[in-house]
Parts: sequence; structure tokens; C-alpha cells
Amino acid sequence: MSVRHDRPRLTDRRVRLQGRPVDSYPARAPEADRGSVRRVTVVGEEVLHRPCREVTEFGTPELSALIDDLFLTMHVAEGAGLAANQIGVDLRVFVYDCLDDDETRHVGHVVNPVLELPGPGARRLVDDLEGCLSVPGAAMAVPRTDHAVVRGSDRDGAPLVIEGTGYFARCLQHESDHLLGHTYLDRLSRRHRKDALQQMADRREEVFARRTVKAAGLGRPGP
Repeated sequence: MSVRHDRPRLTDRRVRLQGRPVDSYPARAPEADRGSVRRVTVVGEEVLHRPCREVTEFGTPELSALIDDLFLTMHVAEGAGLAANQIGVDLRVFVYDCLDDDETRHVGHVVNPVLELPGPGARRLVDDLEGCLSVPGAAMAVPRTDHAVVRGSDRDGAPLVIEGTGYFARCLQHESDHLLGHTYLDRLSRRHRKDALQQMADRREEVFARRTVKAAGLGRPGP
């Protein structure tokens, strides 16, 4: 998921790591310093359009490396969230580093997430611009609920419950969709989907170039 550009990317005020408040946290998640930059898949690639597989082995070096790579790739691509199939791995894992509407920064990862939304009577839909790192350069208004809960596990298999409101709730829904084989384009009308794809065609090379420059600035090879 792309970052909103109408407010700061990070905040020094409040941080919740894996759903729990922490006193301080670096501007770049420590996982990113261990990771490698991976190529971000683009809408139309088959891995983005099929459900991902459950993770069955926890605490492995392979799972930790995947999470590290997701964090660094998300950082380089200037994202607020990134799912494993967006780097070509069809496993149910996503990472996030996202501000909510109260400027609280949420950072973490979820393995085998299950999304829970409010019931119809308690549900409030909000239209807001939404972008996707796999639809580079495009942003469209998408209705999402303003509250969401994701239940899953961390990399070691410990249970997690992550609750989000506002834009972070949108992020949780967006990344959960990815792991089911959906992108936000699937929630658009035919006309709006066509508009988004045209935006991508017009801007994707600029986005790719920016990612390459950022990776180089970190001393890492580009994807």
C-alpha cells in the first residue's frame, strides 16, 4: 500500500510495535537493515491474483529473511504496507509501517492474518485515496471501513491481534486483500479501473526510477 502524501511519513509522537506501545522507535525499522531489496510485482502478474498459502513453519531463518526483505523493499518503495506476493512469494505474510488518522505510527508484521470487520450496523465506510506499490503511480478513491482487526501470528508463531482505525484500518484491509489474491483495482468500477491503469502507464517509469535512486542511496542494489 502506498503512503498518503498529505501528511508526514513518520511521527515522533506515538508508536505501536506489533500492536503494543513503545517509548521510541527508529525512523527505519531494524528489519530493513537486515533485508535485501526485492522487485515489486506489478498488477497482471499471476502471483498477485491467486490466494496465498498458509505459513506452516515458524521461527525459521527463511521466514525471518522474508520479513526483513519485505521491510526493506517497503521502505525503498515508500510504502505503508507490503504483502509477500508483492515480492513474488505466495505466503500469507505482510508487513506495515503506517500512520493512523491520529498520527500514531504502527509498525509490525503479521503471519496468516485473518481480517475482522465491524458488523453492518456498526460499519462506517470512508472513501479515501488509495494507492498500491503493485499499481505504481496510480491512486483512486476506495470505500473501506474505518475500523479493522487482524488476528494472526508473529514470525515465531505467537498470537497477534492488531487493531486499526482510520488510514491504518485501510492498510490492514488492503494488505489482507492482497493475500486473498485481490488488489484495490478489483473494488473499482470498470471506468475507474481503466483510469487507474492509465495513471500507472503514465507514471510507472518515474516511480521505478525513484525506487532505484533510493536503494542506491542506502548502498543497496536496486530491484
